[in-house]
Amino acid sequence: MSTTTISPATSQHASRKKVTTLTFRQKKERGEPITMLTAYDYPTAMAMDKAGIDSILVGDSLGMVVLGYDNTLPVTMEDMLHHARAVSRGAKSALLVGDMPFMSYQVSIEEAVRNAGRFLQQAGMDAVKLEGGRERADAVRAIVGAGIPVMGHLGLTPQSVHQLGGFRAQGKTATAAKRLLEDAHILEDAGVFSLVLEAVPARLAETISKQISIPTIGIGAGAGCDGQVLVTHDLLGLFERFTPKFVKQYANFHAEMNRAFTEYLDDVETKRFPAVEHTVEMSDEEWDEFQKEIK
Repeated sequence: MSTTTISPATSQHASRKKVTTLTFRQKKERGEPITMLTAYDYPTAMAMDKAGIDSILVGDSLGMVVLGYDNTLPVTMEDMLHHARAVSRGAKSALLVGDMPFMSYQVSIEEAVRNAGRFLQQAGMDAVKLEGGRERADAVRAIVGAGIPVMGHLGLTPQSVHQLGGFRAQGKTATAAKRLLEDAHILEDAGVFSLVLEAVPARLAETISKQISIPTIGIGAGAGCDGQVLVTHDLLGLFERFTPKFVKQYANFHAEMNRAFTEYLDDVETKRFPAVEHTVEMSDEEWDEFQKEIK
């Protein structure tokens, strides 16, 4: 008789149903917060899926936190597909969203649909995300019309960093707030299933969340959104260049990595590592035979 025990978390994960765009809408209707995080690799995606995160965004933020660029603009479709494939191998229950990189949907509607399709066809994503409001409505309609779920993104849109004058909060004036609200309605009408609101005033985000029927996912937009998303490298303290004001850091992995690397360096230099328990050996009989062979 087996004595193996299954923890409640493991059991819950094993019986967890696939999260879909319908799940998002149902959670909004029930007033249940939606959880979302970014991931760019297999082990991180697997850990998130096991924890029960609703959705994983393979964000173009990988350009900064993984590839070391100053912003997200240099990220390519091939970069995104490469990391999306890794995430899709690690997560089976979460709703997987691929972030469409700069210039993958702005040139033409046909190219936008083609690139969106690649995320589903070649990388195992369930949906795509793209930035922008009314100027992206036609592209959204075409992608949704091709049967591909689209998540919108308003407020601080990192791919427009130069146009915005840096990574700055948006919607802080009455005129800008009104335009953001209008864009939210336009994207809803165009068919997005959900909408990310980044770095906008909390009262504005809450108003938008109440006025549209689709779920809103906030990042630096207050608690009035229907869900929350963070860049995982910020949450874990892995990205040291800067930490946005809206981030809650749940760990300091960068400091822990530095400690581990320093300890390893010291162990190797003082020959404490590898120790006997880390070493492969052969039997005395085989060693004696080997010695005879080389004499």
